[in-house]
Amino acid sequence: MLKSLFSKKTLPLFFLLPLLLLMALFLFSSENFLPGSDSRSFSYLCEIIFKEELSGNTLNLHYTLAHPEDYGIEHYPPVLPCYQPETGQASLQQLEDYIEALEKIDVNHLSEDQQYTYALLSRFLAQSQAGSAFPYYDEPLSPSSGMQSELPILLAEYTFRSKTDVEDYLALLDQTDEYFASLLLYEQEKKDAGLLQADTSLQQVCEQCYSILSKTELANGTHFLQTTFAERLAVLLDEDIITEAEASKYVLANDRLLSTVMQPAYEDLADGLFLLMGDGTSQPTGLASLPQGKEYYTWLVGRNTGSSLSIEEIKALLYPHFKQTYSELHDLLQEENAIELWLLGQDSFPLLSPEEILADLRTRMDKDFPSLPNASLFSSAEPGLAVKTVSPSLQDYCAPAFYLTPPLDDTEDNVIYINEKSTPQGLELYTTLAHEGYPGHLYQSVYSQRSMQQINGAPVRQLLWYGGYLEGWALYVEFLSYDYAAAYATEQGDTDAAFAYTIEKHNRDMQLCLYALLDVSIHYDGAPFEQVQEILKVFGITDTETTRRIYDYIAEEPSNYLKYYLGYLELLRLKDTARTKWGEDYSDLRFHTFLLDCGPSDFATLQEALEKS
Repeated sequence: MLKSLFSKKTLPLFFLLPLLLLMALFLFSSENFLPGSDSRSFSYLCEIIFKEELSGNTLNLHYTLAHPEDYGIEHYPPVLPCYQPETGQASLQQLEDYIEALEKIDVNHLSEDQQYTYALLSRFLAQSQAGSAFPYYDEPLSPSSGMQSELPILLAEYTFRSKTDVEDYLALLDQTDEYFASLLLYEQEKKDAGLLQADTSLQQVCEQCYSILSKTELANGTHFLQTTFAERLAVLLDEDIITEAEASKYVLANDRLLSTVMQPAYEDLADGLFLLMGDGTSQPTGLASLPQGKEYYTWLVGRNTGSSLSIEEIKALLYPHFKQTYSELHDLLQEENAIELWLLGQDSFPLLSPEEILADLRTRMDKDFPSLPNASLFSSAEPGLAVKTVSPSLQDYCAPAFYLTPPLDDTEDNVIYINEKSTPQGLELYTTLAHEGYPGHLYQSVYSQRSMQQINGAPVRQLLWYGGYLEGWALYVEFLSYDYAAAYATEQGDTDAAFAYTIEKHNRDMQLCLYALLDVSIHYDGAPFEQVQEILKVFGITDTETTRRIYDYIAEEPSNYLKYYLGYLELLRLKDTARTKWGEDYSDLRFHTFLLDCGPSDFATLQEALEKS
């Protein structure tokens, strides 16, 4: 049975036009550069971009920095980044100014670390500039990953370290009506441009808006945005940061804002989207059916994966890998009782609790992955981790699991969410925690952030999001965890289970490669539902409803599967290059250390760094 990989970005990015992903929140002129020193000028530019981007987006600021005052950000108005159509041209001009400023810097006069950041930033800005050609192709309100479901989670995990944090949080709640109104305005403009999402997608978003903030739960005080708020205040009370009277005042304010601002904002958004229905297609379709759809998809794949491969080159990479994986899976299933063992083995994994699983993963990864950087510089060598369950009111709209990236300057507190409705126990929980925890997102994020602090790297890199690196790494180690599971079973004398885990690894690999191919087929080649249905029938999916869910998800989330699978294949390509270049000096430990020391990057820049290693 094929299964989908639904996941979210770990870095909390909020909707703006593609052009506005990073900038357009402050005035800057290349004439302001410091004279004489390219290194100082580059540092100045990076500092300005970092400060001003975060000052204009309080949620990003809070999730990026625990102590913004240490980075020169002391006074800022708490704001949500509302869409404003009139800023588009001014933003494009600002982007061109940044590019012009970078071009005036002689990269040869920069330090090695600065040169790496320069390469990343220049490519990121150029890609953002290219994205300005597609102002209405983004979808901030998709059923699977839209802000209607992401925002409540980010609010629920908004850490309270001070009174200011609480007051900022309440100020953001007070702006949710303006924020959702701005997204509705964007959807209305998408409709006028002929690019509105399908009616069935809009219907799902409407249903989510009506259910995520339940009036009954709010009236009873049981909504997770009420209970988590009280839990965070309790920590401040215990630390004598606030008084009982202040806590009571904040609770009343939170209840009032949820009931009188945020809940009506959700209803207004749903009502507005409902009125738009009938102006788009009835069912989701691929981008290929839209004007400039292929061009936008090509750009989107590059942005979301960090790969510089053309679509045809991506196909040439995917097809042979699919054939190889399919052949290997076919051979495994020819073994005696293979299917029976496979089905039994998936649910029979002996480690049950997240704590047991994470401990086992930590032990098995030790020889092939480096220790976290210079633990003596941080308050705790071992970062803290809480495994939480997704609130029942969000289970239908959330990924099976996801990890929230900690602030750059506080890697001690980490959270993995498990959606109990869609993530069963057994082998899948083991591999899920490898993907999200160790050696996956948590380990990679903490390593990269500590490494950046250790070398005093430019914080601006925290604003550059590389989905292919992040999700490619997580998928790479997820596949490795199947080998860990098989090793554990073998150690316990259960060779049948070890065989079953090996089969499931190949099955998972084949599934995700197939979905990546379908992503390209739907969005670039224009494959209709009927064609995808025939393809899936070959792999045993004959139920029309299941096929429709698979097709609709891929149609609604263009390039999402490529972000994972192409990112994974790009890492394997780098690994092959490293083996060839380093020869006898190659080891998995050295390769993993190289990737982690580089940190999140596009693959062209990683390739250049590998060639210099």
